[in-house]
Amino acid sequence: MQKIKLITFDLDDTFWDIGPVIINAELSTRKWLEEKVGEVDWGNMESFLALRKELAEKDPSLYWDLGKLRREIFRVKLAPVTSGENELKELVEESFNYFLDKRHEIIFYDGVIEALEDLATRYDLGVLTNGNADINKLNIGEYFKFSVSSVDVKSNKPDKGHFQKALDLSGCEANEVLHIGDHQINDVVGALDSGMKAIWFNKDKIDWEQKLSKPAEISNWYNYKIIDEMA
Repeated sequence: MQKIKLITFDLDDTFWDIGPVIINAELSTRKWLEEKVGEVDWGNMESFLALRKELAEKDPSLYWDLGKLRREIFRVKLAPVTSGENELKELVEESFNYFLDKRHEIIFYDGVIEALEDLATRYDLGVLTNGNADINKLNIGEYFKFSVSSVDVKSNKPDKGHFQKALDLSGCEANEVLHIGDHQINDVVGALDSGMKAIWFNKDKIDWEQKLSKPAEISNWYNYKIIDEMA
C-alpha cells in the first residue's frame, strides 16, 4: 500500500457544527444592522433562498464565491434603507466584515485540536473547503501546510479543482493523499474520483447512500487513529 504523506480536511461540519454558527452570524448581523439603519425587509427563508438562486443565475461566480454572494445579498436588502451608492457600498462592506467575524465564532468538536496536534507531527496537513472559514482566524493555521477554498479554484467540491490544487501545492501523487470530510459526495466521492483515499466523518452515524462501497469512517475525533491504519 502506498504510504500516506498528506492528509486534507474539510472544515464545516467536520471540525465544527456549522448550522448554529451561520444562524448566529445571520441573526447577529441583522440586529447590528437594524440598530444602524432601522428596520430591514429580510423576508423569509423561502424568499432568501430564491434571492440566492436569482443572484447566482445572473452571476455564476456566486456559486463558489460565498463572500461575493453575501455582499450581493446585503446590497439588495440594504439599498432601500440607504441614501446613496457611497453609503450603500460602505455599509455592505461593514456588514460583510461583521458577518464574517461572527462566522468564525465556532466551537470545535471534542478532540479536534488534540488530533491535529498529533497528526501534524507525522503527516503534512491541508484544508479543502467550499466555505470561507479562515484557519488563521481560528488559531489552527500552524498545523496546516496550505488551505484551499472555492474562491482559490473557482469551483466547489466534488469538482476536481480543490483536489488537484492539493496535489500541486504538496507535490504528492493522488494515492499519497487521504481526505477526510463529512459530505458523502463533496468530500468522499470527490476525493475517491480524484484518486485519493478518503475517510468519512460521520458524526451523526447516518446511512451511507452512495452506490460505491462505504469508506472507512469515524464518528468523533477521539478515534482518529484509524488514519494510521490506512497510512
